[in-house]
Amino acid sequence: MTPSDRNILLVVHARRDDTVQAAQRIISAVRGAGATPVVAADDRPELAERLPLDGVRTLGLEVDLDDIELAIVLGGDGTILRAAEMVRGGTAPILGINMGHVGFLAEIERDDMDDAVRRVIARDYQVEERLALAVRVLDSDDRIIFETWALNEATVEKASRERMLEVVMEVDGRPLSSFGCDGVVIASPTGSTAYNFSAGGPVVWPTVEAIAVVPLSAHALFARPLVVSPDAVVAIEVLERTSGSGILWCDGRRSHELPPGARVMVRRSSRPVRLARLHPAAFTDRLVRKFRLPVTGWRGSVGGAS
Repeated sequence: MTPSDRNILLVVHARRDDTVQAAQRIISAVRGAGATPVVAADDRPELAERLPLDGVRTLGLEVDLDDIELAIVLGGDGTILRAAEMVRGGTAPILGINMGHVGFLAEIERDDMDDAVRRVIARDYQVEERLALAVRVLDSDDRIIFETWALNEATVEKASRERMLEVVMEVDGRPLSSFGCDGVVIASPTGSTAYNFSAGGPVVWPTVEAIAVVPLSAHALFARPLVVSPDAVVAIEVLERTSGSGILWCDGRRSHELPPGARVMVRRSSRPVRLARLHPAAFTDRLVRKFRLPVTGWRGSVGGAS
């Protein structure tokens, strides 16, 4: 493949000046290396108002998704989730450059951006596959009415603030518990540091394949966070006695109303999300850095555990 055949997708939070300036630098670097920068059709009009897009092609109109080599994402976790949705049908890995605050999904910070682009052009990176969730909604007659996926989490929530959601939870075809609650979070290891984390769920190392289930403000004696097999099927059914409806949210981006009797089934997706990694590092170090955890007093590694 010659450089001119290489298409690099750029996904940008276009309403921030620093991000747009960074996008201009990356476009220049990609073009300077003989590759082709590509932007999404939805992003192009807004970007065109703020920077020149000569020589920049459009995803879906001039470049097929299957022809994208890699997606560079400028923004926080929300922009990275949008990029994951954008490349879902292809094989392009995602490289996140954090332009936000915590940016847990991002691989690098903005100060390392120029080196990151150089390494992308040189194909000097590794691809890490992350477990994603397949989500299916059935109605009270067990007919499929909605299907989607999630990288971070699928959340069944109450639709009305003043009403409680009545649900029954099932794991691998067996009922576990029924209770009233504000909702239930079903998270991947990647999503364990997102909504799951805020809800008091466990942090799951990315190398551990598992699914976390966390009830939200449940009125029940048994409402602890659960960690189940990555091959388990978790189902949350909105009970008929619920007054009002619920709502399903996936990654905070895709939603579907859940009337009484609706059933949400979540399992491992057959298609993982691919992340580009430049600096293979211990997940522990990422936690410490992103959450600014205190480690004062650590004596240093004394050797492997027996």
